Amino acid sequence: MVSKYIVRQPIKDTNKQIVGYEIMYHGENQAYGADEPGGGQNDYAVADTVYNVLTQNVDKGLKGSLNFMTFNSTLLTKKAPRLFEKSSLVIQINDSVIIHPLAMHFVKQYAKEGYKIAVNEFQFLPRYISLMGDIDYIKLNFHTSSEATLRNVIELAHSMGKQVIATDIVDEELYNKALSMGVEMLQGSYVAQTLATKAHSSGYLESNFFRLMVAVTKEIPDVEEIEHIISMDATLTYGLLRIANSVYYAMRNRVTTIRQAVMTLGIGQLKQWVYLLSASNDSSEIDPASEEFLKLSFMRASFCSELMDYAKGMPISKGDAYLMGMFSTLNYLIDAPLEEILAQVPLPEEIRAALLRQEGRCGKLFKLVLCYESADWDQINQLAEELGIPNNQLTNLYFNCMEVVENTWQQLTSPEPEQSVPDNAEAESAPEPNGQQ
Repeated sequence: MVSKYIVRQPIKDTNKQIVGYEIMYHGENQAYGADEPGGGQNDYAVADTVYNVLTQNVDKGLKGSLNFMTFNSTLLTKKAPRLFEKSSLVIQINDSVIIHPLAMHFVKQYAKEGYKIAVNEFQFLPRYISLMGDIDYIKLNFHTSSEATLRNVIELAHSMGKQVIATDIVDEELYNKALSMGVEMLQGSYVAQTLATKAHSSGYLESNFFRLMVAVTKEIPDVEEIEHIISMDATLTYGLLRIANSVYYAMRNRVTTIRQAVMTLGIGQLKQWVYLLSASNDSSEIDPASEEFLKLSFMRASFCSELMDYAKGMPISKGDAYLMGMFSTLNYLIDAPLEEILAQVPLPEEIRAALLRQEGRCGKLFKLVLCYESADWDQINQLAEELGIPNNQLTNLYFNCMEVVENTWQQLTSPEPEQSVPDNAEAESAPEPNGQQ
């Protein structure tokens, strides 16, 4: 039996900013196999699986962003697009739908209702050109299409006010080729891995940092609240662990968790650290590049942690797995080699080997998360089996983590009523070495 997975792959504009996600599901080739013997039955079986997964998970991170999803004839007739809000969905179709009269009837109806329509691997053929009045996006495979075809379709699309998305961008050469031809958006493994720019070294999330300031200045600070706030930000976590293990706080045992670091510093010294960060951060808003890395690190941390509930024979704790995912983007946030960054904090050697070389069982877990991000279906199956993780749990865990990340991110970035930090905060006396005031 073929496992079914669903994952999101980013679609970016020419400024490398995410404009939406394609929802990709494992087994979609079989879903379009109606021309093969028994294909119709398989088409329905795969569509039924996808429909059930979407029904259970459509609210978990699939609302509020622009979602591109390919619908086969069965999904269209099951009215699967109506699981999404019109403003958050682009219905993608391919040739198996275009040659299916009943399916096209549904497509035209969805277009009338206000849904956006995209055509996968647009071809310079009459049946495609006749659809131009009903579609909004044209997707072109830059990996397999000839240059002459690409130029002709792009010229036609732009003459009729349609946007072009270059797909299957697997390397820099194809990326630059697509840009030179004037596409509006790009998608593929190279695009997913190429984030906008390296962020400034103080690239913590501004609103998250503000909550930390409020939390540490409460009359009775809540250690669990402080730990939770720091755990959602890779650069805050890194900075805290580094200072807690500095010479000033020389300890018999190295500090390896956020809770240990908070308790080592104490609230008084923690306040001083927060004020220092406040003074050193000269930007009023986090730049989009940093935000993308921070969000990605949070998603990886959550996914690594949740997978630990099922992975067999792991030499690290669930908290260690969280840090592994969280620290995986630090080389972009801090703009230094990852090996140099990791040398500054006392991580288990298994995590260091996993992040730097994808070695050991921790390396397999980290690689599984990366493969799921890039929809590498064969590797997902193999790694999950080697780790003892049930295949049927991956999609639910992925969507659960996505929901947590999306909800948390919305809370972090939503405006809040102004809160003031005590006027005498900076005037507080320096704490004793044990962190108590």
